Amino acid sequence: MRLRSALTEPFRYKTINWRASRQSQATSSQPQHPHAARAGGRPETAKDGKGAAKRIFAYLTRQKGALFLVMALVFASAVLTLAGPFLIGVVIDDYIIPTDFGGLEIILLFLLGSYAALSISTFLQNFMMVKIAQATVFAIRKDLFAQLQKLPIGFFDKHKHGDLMSRMTNDIENISATLNSSIVQIISSVVTFIGILAVMLYLSPLLTGITLFIVPLMVVGMRWITKRTKVFFKEQQKSLGQLNGYSEETIAGQSVVKTFSREDTIIEAFEEYNGALRHAGFWAQVYSGFIPKLMNVLNNLSFAVIAGIGGFLAVHGMAGVTVGVIVVFVEYSRQFTRPLNDLANQFNAVLSALAGAERVFAVIDEEPETDQAGASAVKQIDGNVAFQNVCFSYGATETLKNVSFTAKAGETIAFVGPTGAGKTTILNLLLGFYPVNEGAIFIDGNNLANLKKDDVRSQMGVVLQDPFLFQGTIRENIRYGRLEASDQEVEEAAKLANAHGFISHLPNGYETMLFQDGSGISQGQKQLLSIARALLANPSILILDEATSSIDTVTEMKIQEALKRLMHGRTSFVIAHRLNTIEAADQILVLQGGQVTEAGSHHELMATKGFYYEMQQTKQMDAIL
Repeated sequence: MRLRSALTEPFRYKTINWRASRQSQATSSQPQHPHAARAGGRPETAKDGKGAAKRIFAYLTRQKGALFLVMALVFASAVLTLAGPFLIGVVIDDYIIPTDFGGLEIILLFLLGSYAALSISTFLQNFMMVKIAQATVFAIRKDLFAQLQKLPIGFFDKHKHGDLMSRMTNDIENISATLNSSIVQIISSVVTFIGILAVMLYLSPLLTGITLFIVPLMVVGMRWITKRTKVFFKEQQKSLGQLNGYSEETIAGQSVVKTFSREDTIIEAFEEYNGALRHAGFWAQVYSGFIPKLMNVLNNLSFAVIAGIGGFLAVHGMAGVTVGVIVVFVEYSRQFTRPLNDLANQFNAVLSALAGAERVFAVIDEEPETDQAGASAVKQIDGNVAFQNVCFSYGATETLKNVSFTAKAGETIAFVGPTGAGKTTILNLLLGFYPVNEGAIFIDGNNLANLKKDDVRSQMGVVLQDPFLFQGTIRENIRYGRLEASDQEVEEAAKLANAHGFISHLPNGYETMLFQDGSGISQGQKQLLSIARALLANPSILILDEATSSIDTVTEMKIQEALKRLMHGRTSFVIAHRLNTIEAADQILVLQGGQVTEAGSHHELMATKGFYYEMQQTKQMDAIL
């Protein structure tokens, strides 16, 4: 569906599937993400605006003292707002019309004092509310970030990083903006409206009844407008998250985009995502723009009616209406609709904030990764590992089928097999990233499911094909393996990893700053740093996932030497493209279709002349893996 057709039906909310045509064409040729089936659809938001509002209020009440002070200042401001027009009415009826100016100076001083006190009160309540709002947003952002650290890896498989970043930034900023200004304005408007209504009833019930005729019109108009703006504000936040997710994905993959000259395709897709956001944002603002216009029309209508009927009553001396009462009522009629107008304007901001809050709380409410009840602490791991009839699937198709093997402490286990055979999945299960469907994994005779995950992972070291480095110095990146390590220990680990040489030749040595994902150094140098980080952690179990892939021969020799030092005395699990990295392994497991079809040492597998032997004979190890 193109943007043009979507804009031809602005009054009908619809979900725009911008990439449906391209995705349908690609479905037959591109495999689905392995975790997509398990996702069971895309859980976008918790669709509960009232629940989100209650959650935000719960955060606000953590500062009860400051919030109570703001409420007191709001009530004071409302009283002072009402005092001004009332005193003007007194001046007209008691002093100007009778031409008695004896006490006029005192009344005017009271009037001046009320306006000065109103200004001070308004400043203080806004100042305090900004402080409360920032503390509240700080707590929400902190809880969201902490929750992201607790969620299982499967959650991140189902959500784009850009969308999560949008929730962390844009959605929370919407909440912040609303709390900073809208909350005080809403409360003040409600209190002022009630106060004005009470004073108007005291002055003239008849004119009050005439003024109230606009309220039903406001209610009907507001219901019609907000019913539509709420839908579009939600769609706007959703589209913004999708746009951010796509932007983050394409920026991170710029090298691939340029390699395949897909700039035009990327721009076209971006325009469609951008168009979806424009569509939702356009109609959200169009509908919300109706509200102040409606309020102004009704406000002017109320003013005209009161002025006409009130003047008639005053001239004929009816219903106790005087010139002063008419002046007060005209002013109050303006203020009577102004709170409603303010409420209407702030309601749009509240709807946008609640749409963002729903997305934020949807993440906070996700089930975190937890240990089983009664999970045992692990002080030290010897490194004995056993898989017993392990079955696992990301979705409907089984990835692992009855996988069983045993690794004794200090042994090296290598995995070979075609892409999608389940090699990396085995390592992910060993790290506890996913629970097994059937069977069990044992570490030192203890079921992995019954052990505390943090304790187990703290004694495992991982070196990946694409090592990840954080923004910071080289020293800080190596120290990530053990935060309490001294500078000397960091440098000793770098020497063992053959990384000290190239680090020493950098302008600032170990204090050299690395930026996004280690930009500024080569892939091989990143790998050496990741090995140094693992050496510093001193793990009992080591996981090497194609750690020497795509590395030049000279650098590979340095990495291989560093890996030998790293693997010495540790239980090691290795996935490798090149046979020379696994020939010395104690066991080589051949996986095909999620099953272990062959197992043994290099010489034993060569003697059986099976699949491993064929790979060796045809020299197609790289192609098959």
